[in-house]
Amino acid sequence: MREVVIVAISSTLGNMLIGWDSSSIAGGMSYIKKEFNLETDPKMEGMIVSMTFLAGTLTTTLAGTASDMFGRRTMLIISSVTFILSALIILWAPNVYIILMARLLSGGANALAVTLTPLYISEISPPDIRGLLTTVTQFSCSSGMFLAYCLVFSMSLMESPSWRIMLGIIGLPALAYFLITVFYLPESPRWLVTKGRLGDARTVLQRIRGTQDVSGELALLVEGLSPGGEATSLEEYIVAPASEVTAMEAARDCFKLYEPSEGALSMVAAPINVQGISSMVLSQSMSRQASLMQSPAGMLKDLIVNLFESIHGDDAAATLQGSGLNLSVSEPTGTSDFLQLHTPLLLSHQDSTTDRSEAVINKNTDIGGGWQLMYKEAGPHQFQRVYLHAEGGGGGAVVGAPHSQRASFLSGSGLDLTMEGEAAAFPAVALVSMSAIGTNKDVAKAVNDINAVKPNAWTPGVRRALIVGIGLQVLQQAAGINGFLYYGPQVLEKAGVGALLANLGITATSASLLVNVVITFFMLPCIALSMKLMDVAGRRSIMLKTVPILIVCLMILVVRDSLHLSSMANAAITALSVIVYESVFCMGFGVIPNIMCAEIFPTSVRGICISICCVSFWLATLILTSVFPSLLQLLGLSGVFGLFVVGCVVSWIFVYLKVPETKGMPLEVITEFFALGASPSSDLSTFAGTRN
Repeated sequence: MREVVIVAISSTLGNMLIGWDSSSIAGGMSYIKKEFNLETDPKMEGMIVSMTFLAGTLTTTLAGTASDMFGRRTMLIISSVTFILSALIILWAPNVYIILMARLLSGGANALAVTLTPLYISEISPPDIRGLLTTVTQFSCSSGMFLAYCLVFSMSLMESPSWRIMLGIIGLPALAYFLITVFYLPESPRWLVTKGRLGDARTVLQRIRGTQDVSGELALLVEGLSPGGEATSLEEYIVAPASEVTAMEAARDCFKLYEPSEGALSMVAAPINVQGISSMVLSQSMSRQASLMQSPAGMLKDLIVNLFESIHGDDAAATLQGSGLNLSVSEPTGTSDFLQLHTPLLLSHQDSTTDRSEAVINKNTDIGGGWQLMYKEAGPHQFQRVYLHAEGGGGGAVVGAPHSQRASFLSGSGLDLTMEGEAAAFPAVALVSMSAIGTNKDVAKAVNDINAVKPNAWTPGVRRALIVGIGLQVLQQAAGINGFLYYGPQVLEKAGVGALLANLGITATSASLLVNVVITFFMLPCIALSMKLMDVAGRRSIMLKTVPILIVCLMILVVRDSLHLSSMANAAITALSVIVYESVFCMGFGVIPNIMCAEIFPTSVRGICISICCVSFWLATLILTSVFPSLLQLLGLSGVFGLFVVGCVVSWIFVYLKVPETKGMPLEVITEFFALGASPSSDLSTFAGTRN
């Protein structure tokens, strides 16, 4: 697992360059204005600053589609090369037009990195730490801002600071970025699968997972090419000892999870409505379920939000494998990709003596986050895929383990389903649909067939995911962050913060840069805390808890003028509010929209959908920055920050009602839930309302 962490962190070097670039141009702009006499030409000054934004918007519209065609790694390499070219041109830059060219290139490089790095990390990361690794992008960006501000502040203390060096020194880390992307970063295994390169995908998975047995995850990536949608059923099971299934004729849909072996226990997964399950097991399982839909809040929430909450209701859910299990491993026979994918995971074979399907786990079925991928026979050469999620505080993690180990593990789980000291039963939920591979013996051919029929990018599930992605990107701007980025210095200057720092014996320009050093420094521990909580508390929870803090900070800025504070108190409160706002924003709304946009779309259209979401972000930014001066003149700073309060309130409501929790879930399972819950013909309110 260490390898995937190193790869993910290495890929975020491009995000560090984004932060470095934005901070260095902010610090160097005053010196560019002096050299080229731009004080009398504000339009040219605005063009130099906005050229990056213009290039970013144009590049973003193409970045996702290009990454789907040529690969995630390829586009990151292009980003690194563009950063280097931009740095070389800015070091030369004899006039403002060459500066504009350099800013155009840096804008394209920024857009590629900010759009594709979260996508790349999400596709290589295991579900359990995907949030943490994707949050590294924000930490890297803020680190770049901090380092650049430190450099620019230090150079501002010199007698003749060189803005060319301020902006051009980015070429050195850009060169390191190029070498890392070319010689170290692997291609995304999910992208490789979309191109039918299963062997290459397996090699990459073996490298970043540190294990040779990646059969379960490789099968998952193939299945992810074709989400089930309306063909998917959401089923509840009780996993219980085989001895508890007394009415075998009623258990036709049951399947066996483990074959009897020395020191292991034969367990059967039975639909929750099977009468053969012991009444005690059934009643104890049902006693855990509460109604989400009966409460007013549950009725207001989107059905998909309730579905995801029903899965996350028990944070202690664990995998069906691990914790000392010693499963017998049977190697697949044959050489075809079909056998390599299916045989190790095959659940069922037809038992002619009992005329029912039994299931056997032969190899690694773990796909992360407490989910297992298995297969059931649905007919001659027809298979159903089963995404099975064990619940009940980890009961599934010790199936087949000795009784003493099971009893010890379950003692702290809060689940009391032990059967007379012999066996533990626990509930499970499964997403069941037809396998994407179908009856094809040649998986590579099946993948080509799937790709030949272009998936409908506007299925109900994708449309529902786009609502979430676009909504988060637009509301990120409605919360007011760009008001602080572009006009925060005016707020601080009005409060007298710059004047106070100028008393230290430094120029007003250096004092302003020092304030930004302090602000970016305080961002780092907040983002580090977000990294720790992202896969524990979850994305939705962090946003719901951080947005109220933003509202409080904005309200302080709205009412501070009416409090008649002393100049010292006014400066201190204003500076503290700005620092807390920007730091808390970075740990929540600043990073989570990009994380979720990289998680909620199917593999086949993930790139283009992320481009759509990012373009909506750039358009929202354009609108906000365009109307902000007029609003500022009309309403004043307090009035504008009052509008941002409204934006934060709307953002909180949207997250609460529309945004599901995606922590710890495989990407393919997330998209399966979106496809299932957004389907017009799906009626899952009963299920969502009777779980958790």
